[in-house]
Amino acid sequence: MSENGIRDARTLGAPKMLLLGFQHMFAMFGATILVPVLTGLPVAVTLLFAGLGTLLFHLITGGSVPAFLGSSFAFIGGYAAVEQLIGETEGLNWIPYAGVGVICAGLLYVILSALFKAFGAKRVMRFFPPIVTGPVIICIGMSLANSAINNCEANWWIALLAIVIVVAANIWGKGMIKIIPILLGVVGSYVIAAICGQVDFTPVKEAAWIGFPFQMKDTVFSLFGNCDTGLLVSSIAIMVPIALATMIEHIGDMCAISSTVGENFVAAPGLHRTLLGDGIATALAAAFGAPANTTYGENTGVLALTKVYDPRVIRIAAVLAIIFAFCPKFEALIAAMPTATIGGVSLILYGMISAVGVRNVVENQVDFTRSRNIIIAALIMGLSLGITFSNTGRLVLGSVSLSGLAVGALAGIILNAVLPGNDYEFGKGAPGDTSVNFKV
Repeated sequence: MSENGIRDARTLGAPKMLLLGFQHMFAMFGATILVPVLTGLPVAVTLLFAGLGTLLFHLITGGSVPAFLGSSFAFIGGYAAVEQLIGETEGLNWIPYAGVGVICAGLLYVILSALFKAFGAKRVMRFFPPIVTGPVIICIGMSLANSAINNCEANWWIALLAIVIVVAANIWGKGMIKIIPILLGVVGSYVIAAICGQVDFTPVKEAAWIGFPFQMKDTVFSLFGNCDTGLLVSSIAIMVPIALATMIEHIGDMCAISSTVGENFVAAPGLHRTLLGDGIATALAAAFGAPANTTYGENTGVLALTKVYDPRVIRIAAVLAIIFAFCPKFEALIAAMPTATIGGVSLILYGMISAVGVRNVVENQVDFTRSRNIIIAALIMGLSLGITFSNTGRLVLGSVSLSGLAVGALAGIILNAVLPGNDYEFGKGAPGDTSVNFKV
């Protein structure tokens, strides 16, 4: 037992530490691999940079924060938008273009980290109040809902099975079952689909057991000497505004981890260091074709369940994720997943993203009797969704295309800054500070 009465890994021994590391890996597993499944990004490189990103985060934060970095759901809409944009140009791979956009989003973390260090959280967060971030988050989920329905239509019974398992595990599950409902929904519906002959396992049989995780064509380095500048700028414009939501999610996660562990990680190592670690890990992952990273609430749940808060257990999970990344047969097994399974799970996830936005507004007690708040929310949602579901799906300005989310977020930030009456104070209430979390 440690001084505060909480077990740490030193008292458990190597076998139990390894077991706890596996538990943390499986807690993040379902959500982390679901992002590449939904977007078409490589699964192996996703696991590789979830592990490497976590280790890098621990290095930057002094190894004191027991946080795991996995794939961010918030960027799914951005990936879909970039794929649609690049898909209209024959012969171009959309993944490197999206990667550059996510790198720029990661650099926004670095900038915010520097601002936090220089001016403090309260002064900086006045520009990102819930009346801006809440509607942006709502629009992220709503803009994706139609793609989930399209996937469900491949086989509604399989999709509904996935939904039922996720809901049942999340509402009535106990212990680890409650922590990994997404993974259970995916596995359960996948198995039933396989039994019913809905899965082709031929690619799994043909895949090798050991292989290299990423391909050069998916990295941003493939753009050197072969890049469409207009499409690149458009991709950046699509991806960067999403960071406004994920940076707030990061702050909420740090507050949640602090509350769970009983240590104030917001003060030490400080949000400037945790944001820096998250941003650099995200940029590194994107450079090699992996999804953007984010701190994972699933692993915070495991911390609360086990009462073992030693960050070294998280680092063991990171190493295990890296090892799994070098197995092409596993990646082929994931790629064989039925479309309907993806649709059922994503239908819940996309709705949950929008629900998180509603929660962000409600728990921060945003006053909608005030005209300024109504105007800001109305324009964010009207522009974001109106442009997204227009004939072109984006706002075209010369050679640059802006996503609806980008236009809506920019409009919200500018209006919040210029309209009188911004009385938001970050840190005033714990529920509001922890109300942004994109995981089920």
